[in-house]
Amino acid sequence: MSSAETTPVSVDEPEPVRPTKEDEVAAAGSELIGGPIGRRALFGTSWWTPVRVVALVAIGMFALGMVQKLPCYDGGWFFGASSQYTHACYSDIPHLYNGRGFADGLVPYFDKIPGDMEYLEYPVLTGLFMEVAAWLTPGSGTIQEQEQWYWMANAGMLMVCAAIIAVCSARIHRRRPWDGLLVALAPAFALTATINWDLLAVALLAAAMLMWSRQRPLAFGVLIGLATAAKFYPFLLLGPLFLLCWRAGKWREYGTAMLGAVGAWLVVNLPVMYLAPEGWAKFYSFSQERGVDFGSFFLVISQRFGIQITAETANAYAMVAMVLICAGIAALTLTAPRRPRFAQLAFLIVAAFIVTNKVYSPQYVLWLVPLAALARPRWRDSLIWQACEVAYFLGIWMYLAYTTSGDAHKGLPPEGYQLAIMAHLLGTLYLCAVVVRDILMPERDMVRRAGDDDPSGGVLDGAEDVHVYGSAAHPPRHAAYVEGPHVEWGRPGPADRSP
Repeated sequence: MSSAETTPVSVDEPEPVRPTKEDEVAAAGSELIGGPIGRRALFGTSWWTPVRVVALVAIGMFALGMVQKLPCYDGGWFFGASSQYTHACYSDIPHLYNGRGFADGLVPYFDKIPGDMEYLEYPVLTGLFMEVAAWLTPGSGTIQEQEQWYWMANAGMLMVCAAIIAVCSARIHRRRPWDGLLVALAPAFALTATINWDLLAVALLAAAMLMWSRQRPLAFGVLIGLATAAKFYPFLLLGPLFLLCWRAGKWREYGTAMLGAVGAWLVVNLPVMYLAPEGWAKFYSFSQERGVDFGSFFLVISQRFGIQITAETANAYAMVAMVLICAGIAALTLTAPRRPRFAQLAFLIVAAFIVTNKVYSPQYVLWLVPLAALARPRWRDSLIWQACEVAYFLGIWMYLAYTTSGDAHKGLPPEGYQLAIMAHLLGTLYLCAVVVRDILMPERDMVRRAGDDDPSGGVLDGAEDVHVYGSAAHPPRHAAYVEGPHVEWGRPGPADRSP
């Protein structure tokens, strides 16, 4: 079989990889719609292109997620302490319309909010998103009607974000557009899409990765900067990208991306930072001072062993754990037998941040869904992970139902919630483990087995290695045998070539 380096692939009209041919779960699932695609199937000859199908499926799943929130929309958000939890349809959006001053016309970051929070605790671009939705909300009617309108306005804007995520996920790997269905059909994606405003940052990050895959580092950097202005985590991707560009010697492209990211973040933040410094800093101070909260491993330890863990202690342990994991990712990147794919490292760094964090809100799964689809496009592993995340989604709401139902204790006791947290952690760690295995054994990587190098890597795709360390600098003559097709080890750098 031809290696990834020698397989000819048309850039203009790449032949799509058929998941029903290489993935037994996809093949079995396709029986619901008539069976696997045949070898005589013609691609690109009708309106129903893979990208359009993926986008429409994503919109349909988003709509089903909205329907799932119907019991709360009709009253659960407004009546009864535990109704929104027993129906698993909670959302921050309607509650914060009044709770953060939007109902009273207060300007985020500039006007103080009555109560303990004082200022909006979200990054600037997310605050702008929330404000735009408030502008679209009629000021007449009861507060309940206004909150319903506010949720609907946000849902409409978030649906656009969901479609962008699906389209970008389908287009990043040119030959694998159907992998976008791993995003569009993800149950946790639909269930958590309208809990909070995370889809804005996820959409910007997905668009950024698409730009990088198309060798547009400046556009990538600008979008990463905007994504970081909407949520904290997207800037983490600049770390793995630095390591990959170091290994490949792509310093100019990385510098361009970094300048674009810093510039875009400053353009969004500087005006608010200068005019309303106290309000602007609220997000960062709140994140620092926030105690151990739902979904974290720290909470399991605290509840299980009765240990009081302060915010400072959790911050310190999380920082140490994150530094150690980053060091491990750096060693993996620079010593792997073949340079890891960008999507693989992007998934690992965000997953590490989630696992080590002192809080895990159920919508944080949205950060990982598109990255997981790009890093490990295999249905079996995706379904295992999604099952764990759905278990956590139900677990947190049943636990809150238990804590808010008084003596009735309707829901899940702390011991059950701890199991739900462990299910989430183990599911995420499982997916991390198979991604690391793919990096160490490229023959098991679904993307590289299909004949590609790094479709999400942009200038890194097919590039030669410049800086390699460990055994990868002197690759063995033969890779360990595994069943199935083989791919070659990493390209040699100039120093490794024979004269």
